[in-house]
Amino acid sequence: MQRGLPTKRPLPSVRKTIAVSSAKGGVGKSTIAVNLALAFARLGHRTGILDTDIFGPSIPTLLSLNGQEPRLSGNNQLLPIVNYGVKSMSMGYLVGEDKPVVWRGLMVMKALQQLLWEVEWGGLDILVMDLPPGTGDTQLTITQQVVLDGAIVVSTPQDIALRDAVKGVEMMRKVDVPLLGMVQNMSVFICPKCNHSTHIFGSEGVAHACSKQDVPFLGDIPLHASICDDADRGKPTVVAEPASGRAQAFMAIAERIAKDVKL
Repeated sequence: MQRGLPTKRPLPSVRKTIAVSSAKGGVGKSTIAVNLALAFARLGHRTGILDTDIFGPSIPTLLSLNGQEPRLSGNNQLLPIVNYGVKSMSMGYLVGEDKPVVWRGLMVMKALQQLLWEVEWGGLDILVMDLPPGTGDTQLTITQQVVLDGAIVVSTPQDIALRDAVKGVEMMRKVDVPLLGMVQNMSVFICPKCNHSTHIFGSEGVAHACSKQDVPFLGDIPLHASICDDADRGKPTVVAEPASGRAQAFMAIAERIAKDVKL
């Protein structure tokens, strides 16, 4: 162990923990994270999702849980809030839907510690951590304190997003977190009227980056209005349209991850 670095610990009562990361905002990371969590639940795994974005939590909206407040257990631990069979915890439950978090670093780190170590998950097969964008304090704290079974990096195919995604890959390598692979979001737009496909952001940018970085390519998620609409109304695609090709894309990625982490 290197001097000065904290000892990594597994989260209590959680078998496997994976992180969903994107070094760039706006690439659909949280939507992918919540759909993967729901996909794991549909595969029969006891699943939770932890929203570690202190300043811009998305999970309450994505799971239609805005306005909910967690109760405390007999051990004075936060009890997750459940919807669609997935347990969840987020700063959004603690500060309110419309209240901004205007905190300096020490307060942010204190809140993060509470989310990491003061939640009573009650036994999970897998916990999906939705990391905030970037490669800063929050990501470093999590990767240095928590035993992660793997990380997924999300990017769109366009070069400006890929440049930052590669930084996310390099960060995970520096902190010795296994890289499960990259997901290409918004890969292709299929016109609902004529079925013509258009690669708005490029076609194989993430696949090429994976080849160059020697990282597995986990799959494509299409650019489709329903994925956005489902997320905005708090019923993500995996539960809103389970038979659709879009939901099946999430399911295929979840199945591969489950196999890779030996669920």
